Amino acid sequence: MNDDRARLAELFLRLTDIVDELRLKCPWDRVQTRESIRHLTIEETYELVEAIEQNNAREIKVELGDLFLHLVFYASLARDAGEFTLSEVIQGQVDKLIRRHPHIYGDLDAKDANAVQANWEQIKAQEKADKGIRQASVLDGVPQALPSLIKAQRMQEKAASQGFDWSNKELVWDKIREELQEFEEARTTEEQRDEMGDLLFTLVNYCRFIGINADDALAATNQKFMQRFQHVEQGAFATGRRVRDLTLEEMEGFWQEAKLQKK
Repeated sequence: MNDDRARLAELFLRLTDIVDELRLKCPWDRVQTRESIRHLTIEETYELVEAIEQNNAREIKVELGDLFLHLVFYASLARDAGEFTLSEVIQGQVDKLIRRHPHIYGDLDAKDANAVQANWEQIKAQEKADKGIRQASVLDGVPQALPSLIKAQRMQEKAASQGFDWSNKELVWDKIREELQEFEEARTTEEQRDEMGDLLFTLVNYCRFIGINADDALAATNQKFMQRFQHVEQGAFATGRRVRDLTLEEMEGFWQEAKLQKK
């Protein structure tokens, strides 16, 4: 174990040295800024997400390395600009983890994950208050740029941490029925859009309430649809046609084949 830790420390320092060397000698790395690599960081993050969704350990390892490179690169830029160092970044994270886990590093009792999350939000709010940051709402901590599905769940989680939540899942399901009826009764496109948004938001809330991550669920369905539709395409190509040339019965036949193959 000690050898592994020593090797980890050696490799970590080697990576930081390489980043510094590249930023000094490589024509491309030398001209990069936070703004110029921001979109690349987003791309690398989504590549990691895709590898996780595919449960591909080899690709997860690769994408973690790519993303880790970006983190070290940002820290190197900040150090040269006199803003902060990588050591300060890591120290800050260590301090935060210890501070926000008093049930591990202190004497607070947290019986389940919900209690841990609620306590995390309370500590986070107190930290901001101690810094003189006046937070008008607990929802202010949800990034505006999050994808809508993830953002809905995060807002609901934060509201629930303040006690703003349904008492049981049956009530949430009743709300889904109510929103569905309102959508069916909507007449204009604008009304339908608003009611569909309410329905989707409530469905996300039900997922959260029963312990399902809505984004994970939709991602799995997207992948399932892709695999099955590609099987339909392959079936059409095998007969010298395109999907649009198939009958509905033929499409359904290939679709059912794809479902059976997956099982």
